[in-house]
Amino acid sequence: MKHNLRTILLALIAGFAGLVVLVGYFIDIPLLTDLRRDFLRWGVLLSSVAIMVGVANLFQVHWRRVRTRQPGGMYSFILILSMIVTLIIAGFFGPTAASSQWIYNHIQVPIEASLLSLLAVVLTYAAVRLLRHRPNLFSFVFVLTALLVLLGAVSMPQGMSIPYVADLRLWIEQILVTSGARGLLIGVGLGTLATGLRVLFGVDRPYGG
Repeated sequence: MKHNLRTILLALIAGFAGLVVLVGYFIDIPLLTDLRRDFLRWGVLLSSVAIMVGVANLFQVHWRRVRTRQPGGMYSFILILSMIVTLIIAGFFGPTAASSQWIYNHIQVPIEASLLSLLAVVLTYAAVRLLRHRPNLFSFVFVLTALLVLLGAVSMPQGMSIPYVADLRLWIEQILVTSGARGLLIGVGLGTLATGLRVLFGVDRPYGG
C-alpha cells in the first residue's frame, strides 16, 4: 500500500511538472511562465549534478582497477591523472585560459582527429566486407558514395584535382546527408515526444515508481 501511494505521488509530481513546462510554451500566463522557467532551471541543475555523479563513478571504477592492479590498470591511472590535472587547471585558471586552451588544442583535437582517421579506415573495411558478403546494387552505391566523400575530403597536391569529385561531394553532403539527418531528427523528435507523453501520463516511470 505504501509503495502504491509512493508510485502515485511520483507520477503526479512528474505529470504536473511536465504539464507546466508543456503548457507554458503555448499559453502566456506570467505565473505559468515563471514556473516553467524555474522547472527548466531545476532540470539543468539536476543534469549538472547527474554529470558530477557520473564523473565520480567513473573515477571510482578506474581507481578500483588501479588499486587492485587489474589488467589495463595503467590506462585507468592515465585517465585519472588526466582528469585531475584538467580539473585543476580548468577550475583554477578558467576554461578560456591559455593553459586550458593548450590542453584542448594539443590533446583533445588530436584525439578527435585520430578517431576520425579510424572512422575512415573502419568505413573502408566495412565497404570491403559488404561487397564480399552482399554484392548488390545498394552495396555498390554505399561504396561509391564513401569513396566520393573520402576523395573529396583528401587534400590533393597543388595544381592537381579530380574533376567533378568536389562538386559531387558537396552535393552529397548538402542534399543526401542533410535529408537523412532531417529524417533522423524528425524520428528522434517523435520518439522523444512519445516517451515524454508516456512519462507524463504515468505509463513509464523512470523516476523509481
